[in-house]
Amino acid sequence: MDNFNYYFDNIHLLGIQGMNKKTIQSILERAQYFNQKKKNRKNKILKDSLVINLFFENSTRTKASFEIAAKSMSADILNISVSSSSIKKGETLIDTAATLNAMHPDFLILRHPNSGAAEMLSKHVECSIINAGDGRHEHPTQALLDAAVIKEEGINLEGLKIAICGDILNSRVARSNIYLLTTMGAQVSVIGPPTLIPKDIERMGVKVFFDLNSGLKSSDIIMILRLQNERMDGSETPSKREYYSFFGINENNLKLAKKNALVMHPGPMNRGVEIASLLADNNEISLVKKQVEMGVSVRIACLEMLKLSRNKLLK
Repeated sequence: MDNFNYYFDNIHLLGIQGMNKKTIQSILERAQYFNQKKKNRKNKILKDSLVINLFFENSTRTKASFEIAAKSMSADILNISVSSSSIKKGETLIDTAATLNAMHPDFLILRHPNSGAAEMLSKHVECSIINAGDGRHEHPTQALLDAAVIKEEGINLEGLKIAICGDILNSRVARSNIYLLTTMGAQVSVIGPPTLIPKDIERMGVKVFFDLNSGLKSSDIIMILRLQNERMDGSETPSKREYYSFFGINENNLKLAKKNALVMHPGPMNRGVEIASLLADNNEISLVKKQVEMGVSVRIACLEMLKLSRNKLLK
């Protein structure tokens, strides 16, 4: 490990809110460094460290990328299956924390359906917590990898016009991205039906559009979000066909954005609902594949950052 400075003074990564521009920039730079040497990024940064993946919600991209990141850093990795654990039998998160403490992990990667779960758990464990998504609250590493992909394209975040389209209300990805992008000087708009836009969202420094065509105008990047039906009661949206008609992104309405505008999606995608397949698979326009690829590099950077911070704060 070299002496790279992340300008970070916490042993947990719970969210983007409150993170300063200098810290965000350092993570993005380091992620780009690891991404450029992805064919030879094996290191011993986390040698003799134990990383636990504790996912209360299904995940493919996030869970796998954290596992690959930890292994590439020479850590031991333990994946706990919630469906077959004592948690499923009614054990509380506090009791789970006590059990995990007894295993003496160094890092705990947590995904949980309840907002605030990561922060609450951080008060009851001795290891570092990385929030891999907590309810509707935040998903910090997704926002960091989204920004790293944009930077990798040679695009400056300062002054960039970004439209986030879809289920803003239920999206932790939207919140983390809004915090990050506005901190870095981007101009952010959100687009969606009134039922899927939080009523006080303007307080976060964004413009609100309930009409897709108006919202797409002058956008450099369109971030498309998944409809999170598991967090809805069934009354928030019309049928999938109607939603696609009014808010689905395709090659035709993309023309309303700036020339050479790019699209992103954190996945999993609902093709023909949020995004057209032809657009999703067009690698000249879609950054979706690059978002998946950048996931490992960003999570290596975040684990390294917390390792350095722990060394500094706990010595």
